[in-house]
Amino acid sequence: MTTKIVLAYMIYLPLALGLTLYVARTLFTNGRTFMLDIFKGKEDIANATNKLFEVGFYLLNMGFALLILKIDQGERFEYDPNIGEQVVTFTRVLDTNQEMVEALAHKIGGFAIYLGVMLFLNLFLFFRGRKKSRQSMMTQPVPVVVAPAR
Repeated sequence: MTTKIVLAYMIYLPLALGLTLYVARTLFTNGRTFMLDIFKGKEDIANATNKLFEVGFYLLNMGFALLILKIDQGERFEYDPNIGEQVVTFTRVLDTNQEMVEALAHKIGGFAIYLGVMLFLNLFLFFRGRKKSRQSMMTQPVPVVVAPAR
């Protein structure tokens, strides 16, 4: 009996990290437009802010993907009087391809939902920043140009 847990990890990690890369690239390529609008066309600060958001997005999502890496196998710790120590028994072991696919679907599906929430949170922040930028433009006094007297 050989467990497929290591194989499941080898499938999960590239998928989760690849999905993170794809979502981040899509979000921040298109998010640059919002940043340029928010910062009134100042490319240097818009690009820098967009890049900082992107790095934070990578750190949060890749960190979370690694944090939830462990696939629950129903570990149960019991005292074994024969050896006088605690032993670990598993109630769910990934012995079959079906069990592995189901565990991966659960793990990757949950991570995809999390990524979707993070994507919409970032979009919310972009739209909020754009709205604040436009409000500040409307509240700024319009300079009055006085024509010289003739």
